[in-house]
Amino acid sequence: MSSRKPSPKAGTVSQRQLRASELIRHALVEVMRENEIRDEALTGVSVTVTEVRLSPDLKHATCFVEPLGAGVETAPVAGQIDAIVKALNVHAKFLRGALGRHIDMRFTPDLRFRHDESFAAAERLNRLLDDPRVRADVYVSPFEDDDADEDGPQVAQGAAGTREES
Repeated sequence: MSSRKPSPKAGTVSQRQLRASELIRHALVEVMRENEIRDEALTGVSVTVTEVRLSPDLKHATCFVEPLGAGVETAPVAGQIDAIVKALNVHAKFLRGALGRHIDMRFTPDLRFRHDESFAAAERLNRLLDDPRVRADVYVSPFEDDDADEDGPQVAQGAAGTREES
């Protein structure tokens, strides 16, 4: 008989992956803060590592990054997000080597950098919720009484706080 563990369901993330991801994220921030990467696209750019996702075998890490000010059109990094992510991917082996000195893991995972789109998605959702047509559907007046029967008398709150029948 084989002593293999059953494989987890697709899409689930183990506690081990989550712990290792956070360890790598924190260490990667330190590595990027301590080491200057000599690349024109990264000069003077602050990069936030928002999330790290590890493969189940912990050998491949996808690092989601957001350059500081990327969502602001007047920021110096506006329109250069692809170049910044590409530069990080070019220097991934250097970052991996420096990361290996900061973490205590059997293997230092290969790093792959991606732009974090969750901030743009949240902004789109906020714009949708601020739309007057959507607000009209979502907004409930504090003066409406949902407890009143449809057939019975309508009860409204008076100015003095007393209940009046109409």
